[in-house]
Amino acid sequence: MKKSVYSKYFWDLNDKALVELEDIFKDSNHPKFNMRMVSLLSRCQKPKELFSFIDEGNFIEFWPRVKKYWRKTEGLIDFIDWWQTVYERLLQKKGVDYKKPSGKPMPFLIYIGAEIKKARVKKGISQKELALQAGMKQPDISRIEDGKVNMTLITIFSLAKVLDIGYIKIK
Repeated sequence: MKKSVYSKYFWDLNDKALVELEDIFKDSNHPKFNMRMVSLLSRCQKPKELFSFIDEGNFIEFWPRVKKYWRKTEGLIDFIDWWQTVYERLLQKKGVDYKKPSGKPMPFLIYIGAEIKKARVKKGISQKELALQAGMKQPDISRIEDGKVNMTLITIFSLAKVLDIGYIKIK
């Protein structure tokens, strides 16, 4: 991979760090691999470009580990979901039957999500408006309202503040 390809995605790195990327991406056990891969995947939106310098087979191998690291450190769910879809399609293309776990959301999260939705509708704002005011993305609000997200207290408090919720009655 040429330096120019690196600089397209890693505009924040100096020349020495750009040169180091080649070694990092060759060794998925490198201490900086997950961190640099998250940066790359959050900035690259075209699988064709990614796979011009990272082998599809290698992506399949390291994706579950990078995804786990990404969720712990960054949490940009839209990008994670996008690359998860790419991962699943690659598996299908290779003839691997990939099925997502079919677990149900926890009743408590469904209840909290419903209360958030009720408050949002009562306030007369869209999911997108709520997301903007809370510093989130609309798909995240949708998943929260469906009870599919195990939220942090910070997220709950942020949404409660925007929606003027003093408390949510626990059943």
